[in-house]
Amino acid sequence: MVGAVRSPFRFLRAVVRGFAVAVRWWRSWVRVADYRQAAEASEKLADKFRDIRELTLFRWKVTGATGAGTGVALSVLDLVCGHQVLWLAGGVAAAGLAVLGRRNDGSPGRKAVLAGPRALTWTMDPQVLVDAFRDAKLIGKDEALRLVERTTRQGDGWAVVVDLPATRKATDVVKNREALASALAVDEVQLIVERVRGRGGHAGRVALWVADDDPYGAAPQRTPLLSAQRWDAWRPVPFGRDARQRQVELPLVWTSLLVGAIPRQGKTFAARLAVAGLVLDPHTRLYVADFKAGKDWYASGQVAHRFMSGDEPEHVLALVDWLVELVGEVQGRYRRMQALDDEVCPESKITPDMSRDPRLDMPVTAIVIDEVQVPLEDRTALEIQGKRIAAGEYVGELLTWLARKGPAAGIVLVLATQRPDSRTIPSGLRAVLGSRFALRVMDWRDSNIVLGEQMNTRGYDSSRLLASHKGVGILRPDGDGTSDPDVLATTVRTYYMPNEDWRVICRRGRALRQAEGTLTGNAAGHATLPVFDRATAARVVGTMAERTAEPELPEPLASVVAYLGKDLQPGGRDFVPTAELVAELDAEATAFGLQMGELGCKPRRDRVTTEMGVRQVRGYLVAEIREAVTRYRTHPAVDAEGDR
Repeated sequence: MVGAVRSPFRFLRAVVRGFAVAVRWWRSWVRVADYRQAAEASEKLADKFRDIRELTLFRWKVTGATGAGTGVALSVLDLVCGHQVLWLAGGVAAAGLAVLGRRNDGSPGRKAVLAGPRALTWTMDPQVLVDAFRDAKLIGKDEALRLVERTTRQGDGWAVVVDLPATRKATDVVKNREALASALAVDEVQLIVERVRGRGGHAGRVALWVADDDPYGAAPQRTPLLSAQRWDAWRPVPFGRDARQRQVELPLVWTSLLVGAIPRQGKTFAARLAVAGLVLDPHTRLYVADFKAGKDWYASGQVAHRFMSGDEPEHVLALVDWLVELVGEVQGRYRRMQALDDEVCPESKITPDMSRDPRLDMPVTAIVIDEVQVPLEDRTALEIQGKRIAAGEYVGELLTWLARKGPAAGIVLVLATQRPDSRTIPSGLRAVLGSRFALRVMDWRDSNIVLGEQMNTRGYDSSRLLASHKGVGILRPDGDGTSDPDVLATTVRTYYMPNEDWRVICRRGRALRQAEGTLTGNAAGHATLPVFDRATAARVVGTMAERTAEPELPEPLASVVAYLGKDLQPGGRDFVPTAELVAELDAEATAFGLQMGELGCKPRRDRVTTEMGVRQVRGYLVAEIREAVTRYRTHPAVDAEGDR
């Protein structure tokens, strides 16, 4: 009762407060207070006085025009419709002012417009951005930036495009993103730095975007595939969103995918997102091997041509049979392509029409292996062409051959591992996997194993991702078929697809296959054994037992050895300057020195002859590099553990 009596008075007070707030806001807006404060903070008020005056006059004109237009409109409506229009307009205005005048300043709908005071300043005055680049030592104290695109509001952040001074490279800005974030007084996760490439870009053009808050702090979004009734495997799969909430898509046909992460970072979820698009295409064939032996992939047994879950040696041997069968399948597809005319098969690769033609029997075929380190590390002995070889080594050879020869024939590899190290995944296999996705790993070495060598020196290191950012990783897609082939890599928050959503998608995929008549193998209840010829596969693929490969050298030692070539041999060079190696390998000097030191190569000073005469420079003794190579090849396991 008391509340009902007081409500009109509370409403009236709220309207009065709202009117006062609105007047203060209008006065601040018409006087250009935000621009004036930013100019004062940067000590540029005198330089900006003319701009401030022009903008003030313009806003007064806008105010007058708006007031006059509103008055005329209300007068006309009053004459046409009667006085109820004025009462309605007054009621709406009073309600709006009451909402604006609420005492609780934290009411829903109010949020900060800018990331902070420093961000406000550099959006108003580009000179502050120049100072930040100088503080981060990205440009010299006498150099400046050229503004290509004015600072604009994009999504939940601010964006600007600048040109660096001549000879300055955008890749250096990408590498030193953390230093630039510090100079801008924002967390590095809020700063996105990209080189502008292609048409409209060049080696010195940089695009910056600063988020208001942690762009990965919000809850992840559900996958759009949940609402899709079917999908085309030839279309890129919606994989996630970047920091600016732009959708990131992942092509799968004609390429392959490696997903690496430490446990409980979203590795299996990411792999399932990629496979979900194939599940919803009834013209694809799936081989699913779950060496985690859990429930994550169990639902895919409803659609998979071949499915198994387990981590025992018999499961590894079954995988060997699958892979040998697929080697024979690839060989058969290439032979059948030779007999097709150019209209059906223009090149030696399958087309969308070929993959859907049941007479040709060449569907897009995916081999999905979760915890691929289990079969790759298996030591069960196999006898291939009279020679004994470990099952894990043979699996590595088969996967490498399929990743190299299979994509053009419609074979897609999706491999996931929680142990992304050089001893688990052979270098030959890594070299032919087109797309890589690295969630959080332990250190930069593991990140480079997944993303590629020297990626950490180019600004992409998944070991620096936050533990709280589940499902956030660095995607390095295969350039062929991506929406932006000029982008080397991007940080992505994957879509969320829990087990219940995965089961829905698999049930939908099964129904689609039943309708199309493409349900085969395990999903159709036909537990047929693989059809294979190990002797033929061994001749095609070759085995590691047939050659004695030396242990793989870690980076950057491997790149240094490749660069030196014959100069590494006795009688070649005695000393190589650090500057020469850094320039040739396109490496970051500090990180390169630390990595070489961890591998046992310490920099020294020596005299070298140059065009300017004899100079003393820092570098490495070639003899020490030779010793590091010998030591690692003799005791690779010991050195690898020592590096960690």
